[in-house]
Amino acid sequence: MQKYYFPREDVRKISYFKGRVLPNLIGGFVVILFLLPHLSPAQNKVQGQKFIVEPPTLENLGFEWYIDGDENRNATVKVEYRIAGSGNKWKKGMPLLRIGGEHIERAGINYTTPHMFAGSILEVNPNTKYEARFTLEDPDGVEGEAVKEINVSTRAEPKAASGGRIRHVYSQYYTGEKEKPNYPGLVAAYGGSENTKGDWNVVAEDVVQPGDIIKIHGGLYQGVLLNYPDWHNIPFDGTYFFTAKGTAERPIVIEAAGDGEVIFDGAGAAILFNVMATEHHIFQGLTFRNAGRVFDAGRKHLAGASDLTIRNCRFENVGEGIVTEYAGSKNFLIQDNVLLGRDDRYRLYGWSAHREGLIPYGTHLLDSYYGIKVYGPGHVIAHNSIAFFHDAIGISTYGTPEKEQELKAVSIDIYNNDLHLMVDDFIEADGGVHNIRIMRNRGVNAAENGISAQPVFGGPAYYIRNILYNVPLGGALKIHGGVPGLTAYHNTFITENNAGSKYPNSNYRNNLILGTDGPVNVAAFPFTTAYSVADYNGYRPNQGHQSPENQFIWFSPRGEQAGFKTLMSLTKASGLEAHGITVDYDIFENLQKPIQAMAGTPLGSRPGPVYHAVDLNFKLNPRGKAVDAGIFIPNVNDNFTGKAPDLGALEVGSPPVIYGVRGLNQGHEFYR
Repeated sequence: MQKYYFPREDVRKISYFKGRVLPNLIGGFVVILFLLPHLSPAQNKVQGQKFIVEPPTLENLGFEWYIDGDENRNATVKVEYRIAGSGNKWKKGMPLLRIGGEHIERAGINYTTPHMFAGSILEVNPNTKYEARFTLEDPDGVEGEAVKEINVSTRAEPKAASGGRIRHVYSQYYTGEKEKPNYPGLVAAYGGSENTKGDWNVVAEDVVQPGDIIKIHGGLYQGVLLNYPDWHNIPFDGTYFFTAKGTAERPIVIEAAGDGEVIFDGAGAAILFNVMATEHHIFQGLTFRNAGRVFDAGRKHLAGASDLTIRNCRFENVGEGIVTEYAGSKNFLIQDNVLLGRDDRYRLYGWSAHREGLIPYGTHLLDSYYGIKVYGPGHVIAHNSIAFFHDAIGISTYGTPEKEQELKAVSIDIYNNDLHLMVDDFIEADGGVHNIRIMRNRGVNAAENGISAQPVFGGPAYYIRNILYNVPLGGALKIHGGVPGLTAYHNTFITENNAGSKYPNSNYRNNLILGTDGPVNVAAFPFTTAYSVADYNGYRPNQGHQSPENQFIWFSPRGEQAGFKTLMSLTKASGLEAHGITVDYDIFENLQKPIQAMAGTPLGSRPGPVYHAVDLNFKLNPRGKAVDAGIFIPNVNDNFTGKAPDLGALEVGSPPVIYGVRGLNQGHEFYR
């Protein structure tokens, strides 16, 4: 694992930028232009090609517009939107991101991004039709269609249909009166057969149909894996297999009946629910425990579920919660679940520490892996509370994207999740292609890194209004493989941002990045393209006795490296952070920096302390330097409350953000 932990060195003055940098404001975005070789007008003129509307999610819309020409990269796409038929004034969206020619190379992957624009319209209403207008502009001229106007609808939350058959399932320990029709276990109810024990467990004579609802009544459902006539009809391997197909209008629902907690105990089964062959299934209100992987939802190049909804469920003592790595999996809704893994609950240390010779406690074993991992388009992972896994949420590190549009990992939403105590990362955007939206998540205690992208295949990958606290070994963002399109706005990182390798085409604005006085620099800018941007961010340099003198590290697009003591010296040499500021912890109402495991010892040399989100206040001090210090970004901070947007995740005076499961013990630890 590469990290930008640089020794002390004198500032090397770079003349590369002198006389060659010109900041320009185009569509609300600062773009750094370099002197370019002579190009013909035909090469510079942009021509719009294929326009793609990605699968909509509940609250966001994604788009792609392929182009030819624009060799000097000065074309833009203006975005406007409104509710269809409303006649309202058009709202301004973020301009689409210009992508193309960025190279990605890692682990045998050799991929170059196509020339195109991509981007999202954010935070719109579910189940609503919108009009969207995209205007392609270029000072050198536009050939062909310059304006696209489309109608597109956000998704509605799946819900049970009316008029479907209802089947009842009771625990083997239930002794009261039973509603009819009832079945001895979920396998029998799903297949419509009774007394199918032993060899007969695959008999399914009246399989559930679209619109059917299976109501699981309160009690314990624990298969005895080696019991041949087991009540639950899951002998030997302990796995429930689901293969039916619902529809969008008439999904198949498996839910708690409401008369007590429903507990599916896997009794050590490697896989509890195999749903790879399903379409349009809803699982809700259930508890799962003591299993390796609870929902096996897809395997690469094999099979996978589509339109799977899992909500208001609880996972306890599990190796993995919900996993698909099938490119054809689409439109999952994973919402308002509690997922608790098997990893260490009392101390923080990472998987790589032993390898790097940092601690004598050994590598953290993989007792649990992912809480949630997905691939394919259109997934929503929202308001989940997750603790004690290797990684909380991830997009599969799938490799080179498939050629077929419907198999690409695009338009994926990960928002408002509450993440506590991970061995590696809170969230991994790895394997995502376009319009990966990681927004309003709170992560406290991750040993290796906060959010990973290694790599993303073009982007944009939006990291917006996330809070990260206590990430002692790696830092905020882990970037490998030449990740293009990283767009980080309004994040609060109580950790350094200096880990990874070089990458192109990035945008950092309105973030807070606060060092915790470790022996590292607070920020690195390893940008390989002149059109990467970092501005209007607030930094707190490290001040510990082991902290290096040069707190800011810059790699120029020509490969030159320099270290800088101050933000002002970085700006003078690079043109970056012309409006950036330095801050300290007094920008918060009441927030202390995380304390290292043992003062005066190398970072990560012992298991670290564990902090609790409910004890931490990330609100800004209304009189602090971070207030009104940002820049306006349409469709991101339209509702700022002061003279200008505040830096960081929480705008002063804005409504409280709900992290994790809604409506259940808000403000209390879910992990105790």
